[in-house]
Amino acid sequence: MIRSASARAAGVAATATAAAVLLAACGSPSERIEDGDGGGEGLTTLRVGATPVPHAEILEFVDENLAEDAGLAVEVVEYTDYNQPNAALAEGELDANYYQTVPFLEEYLEGNPDADLSWMSDVHVEAFGIYADGIDDLADLPEGAQIGVPNDAANMARALDLLAAEDVITLSEDAGGTPSIDDIDDNPLDVTVTPVEAAQLPRSLEDLDAAVVNGNYALEADLPETANALAWESTEDNPYANGLVVRAEDAGSEALATLDELLHSDEVREFMEERWQGIVIPADGTPSE
Repeated sequence: MIRSASARAAGVAATATAAAVLLAACGSPSERIEDGDGGGEGLTTLRVGATPVPHAEILEFVDENLAEDAGLAVEVVEYTDYNQPNAALAEGELDANYYQTVPFLEEYLEGNPDADLSWMSDVHVEAFGIYADGIDDLADLPEGAQIGVPNDAANMARALDLLAAEDVITLSEDAGGTPSIDDIDDNPLDVTVTPVEAAQLPRSLEDLDAAVVNGNYALEADLPETANALAWESTEDNPYANGLVVRAEDAGSEALATLDELLHSDEVREFMEERWQGIVIPADGTPSE
């Protein structure tokens, strides 16, 4: 489970020399938060790691439209995989990251027990989808089909739950909350479930019959426009909200609390609704007024 601010000791090995030089020049993230250094007179700069779509776009909207009036400047650092943002945050290269779910963070912390990271809040939900090239309906999935799923445990479990919800497979009653491929109990079409690095799933579609793709990578690859969406994960009462993660030592930061408030503002809510038309929704599911 995710531990409280006092429960972990910081430490993940340093990653990039360039980042170290930058941090030496600008002060540590904690110092920037405390001293209010950064993006202009009186503004506190927050470096936030994010995957490009929708997270970085949401943060850029905040920086361009809301941050300055709230005394902030948001510097968005984009990543294309799921592991670097947590390592960079734990090492002190970032003030926060915004790209992951609670189950993914818990999995990361189990493998990196010295990483002193803390969940701050749920922000939005992205629906997983089953996508295919050349198949228009899930009922047309051929016998022996090869289906790609994310290869990390948290997202694989989510993908398998969606396949089970659509009756492609049946999962064992003993599978628990994080089923794996070994928990497939019934497989009427004898499909092969193939783990693939999550970011590579959209481009792997040409070699697969179908793939269960994370919402952010589907949006980044324009899959809702270029591939057939055979099924969507329900966003109602969805436990896989994407949220803001910080180092535990910074959990009480006023600057980070302000960023969190901006991410939950009506302006951001409206931006999500207009930009992604229901694929990305606020975590509480409440429409803007």
